[in-house]
Amino acid sequence: MFRRCARLGAPAALAAALAVLAGCHAAKVLIPPNLRPAESTEDARKAALQALQQATPCCSNLADFSYRSMLPWQPKRFTLGPGSMVANLDGTHSYFLAFRLPTASKLPYRIAVKSELNGRWLHSSYLFAPSMILLDSGFQPLLKRDVQLCEHMGWSSDTTGAFGSLEVTQPQARYLLVYSSAAQQAGKTYWEQSPAAFSNTATLQMNSAGSFNVPHGPDGTVWIGLMDKTYADALDSAICKKATTGDGVIKTLRNAMPTVPWVNPATGPASPDPTHASSAGVP
Repeated sequence: MFRRCARLGAPAALAAALAVLAGCHAAKVLIPPNLRPAESTEDARKAALQALQQATPCCSNLADFSYRSMLPWQPKRFTLGPGSMVANLDGTHSYFLAFRLPTASKLPYRIAVKSELNGRWLHSSYLFAPSMILLDSGFQPLLKRDVQLCEHMGWSSDTTGAFGSLEVTQPQARYLLVYSSAAQQAGKTYWEQSPAAFSNTATLQMNSAGSFNVPHGPDGTVWIGLMDKTYADALDSAICKKATTGDGVIKTLRNAMPTVPWVNPATGPASPDPTHASSAGVP
């Protein structure tokens, strides 16, 4: 009787376990966020662009901005997005930052930039790509440039991100305006990194390795300030574009090594050309 009850109990236990698993499968809210499929990049960017376009610009003339804040002596974190002030430059809405430049710094000096990924997943992230304008004391532009960003994956958050810089060489430079031009907002940054490594956890439906072009967006987190050694080292080691494809290791080694005559193990070294042998000792 006991054996019969045990045989009947096994199917019942299996059915109960399957019911529990089915319930867990249906309850999507129980799936940890890091195991959910990545969200669409375009959906996040479109929502951010729409919020930016609906914002009322405060400034459109370079003399209208407030330059009371001094450029930080080392890179400092700034978050640009809803709630930040908006400019209308060349017909394009953009969040912005405005600074006074240090007059005691020895020329030339570099302004450091780092942009952080905006999003949880690499495939669904974008970057705020800055443009910079240097102005003189009369608010006239001396230099206007879209900053190129280069990816560096370091051992800490300080050395991880998309890095760039701008060199100041003009002694007349007094002010700095940081924004994102239409070209920057529509551009991309090359990123040589695995999505699995970016999330720091196991992922589903994602490639484990590869290279990507991360799109730029209208908002995000940027670090701005005078260049320091940490940022300089990261920028010097950063990856700006895909490396060119070589001819292969074997071919490269063959081209680099000097030509050596082939040796036949059975006969020994190749005999010298009799036409080049000296008359001495040669019959």
